Amino acid sequence: MTNAPQIKSLDHLREILRNLPGPDEAARAAAIARESNLIKPKGALGRLEELTAWLAAWQGRHPPVMDRPAAATFAGNHGIMKHRVSPCPVEVTWQQSKNFAQGGGSINAFCRSTGTEHKTYDIAIDSFTHDFLERPAMDEDDFCAAFNVGMAAVERGMSVFCPGEMGIGNTTPASAMVMALYGGTAEQWTGYGAGAVGPIMERKIKVVNDGVAKHTADNPDAVEIARRLGGRELAAMAGAALSGRLQRVPVLLDGFPCSASAAFLEAFQPGALDHCQIAHASAEVGHTILTRKLAKDPILHMGMRLGEGTGAVLAVHLLRAAVSCHTGMATFEEAAVSRNQR
Repeated sequence: MTNAPQIKSLDHLREILRNLPGPDEAARAAAIARESNLIKPKGALGRLEELTAWLAAWQGRHPPVMDRPAAATFAGNHGIMKHRVSPCPVEVTWQQSKNFAQGGGSINAFCRSTGTEHKTYDIAIDSFTHDFLERPAMDEDDFCAAFNVGMAAVERGMSVFCPGEMGIGNTTPASAMVMALYGGTAEQWTGYGAGAVGPIMERKIKVVNDGVAKHTADNPDAVEIARRLGGRELAAMAGAALSGRLQRVPVLLDGFPCSASAAFLEAFQPGALDHCQIAHASAEVGHTILTRKLAKDPILHMGMRLGEGTGAVLAVHLLRAAVSCHTGMATFEEAAVSRNQR
């Protein structure tokens, strides 16, 4: 059961972000100390060693564990789809969400292969957010309700949490959010999504550009940007990321929409995503820029852009291997091996 609070307002969210718990440095130090005593050359396992220490620090324990990885796919629909910014019909959001619930999606297959728990959350899927070219995508209550769905999805005791999304057209608000946060042009941030080319891509770029211009003229803060330009499933993923921080559950961020959804937390409070790793480098053009802005190196580079949480769950394999080596390898003393052979 979750121990995360429910946000009551945007100001309540801002207050929580200003008072985030930090890592367990003693657990991190214990992981680093054991790693240096394992029978291998120092640093021979490369980033796997860093991931082990990261898990220990943010789980708040040593040794870290990978006995309960969990994932969730959050689904929502977008008002900007009236501008035909995706070649896929909005009905696919409902259809795929039902498919996930029945276990027939790629995310389900990945979860089965990694032993990862999975749930699907439909967030007011029968209604659309507002068209942000006309008004903010969500009012405050709508944003908070969606954010709280994500907060409640994470439970203390989960080894790692993998948020994912399903929402036709959601790379458009994702692009708009990060452009509003970091500047640049709509062309730089806007990718193909589910296959936007030609006139669809032209419309998509224009929607992103016009939406950002409309909603940033009064210099809103990062939290307000997420409300004005985001979406319900994007807000939920951000809620899950924050909930992980509050409950000592490390978070693996998926591709572009997922990383974009959480970026406003870091923009508002630097360090807010220290407990997160970006699981994979999405093929979406904006994701490369975003990972640099967040100063996070994706774990995997597989050319994926499916979403759903698939890239995050795929990275669970590596975390399991990292923890297995850390806890299962012998130390030099245990194996009576001379250190001068390192």
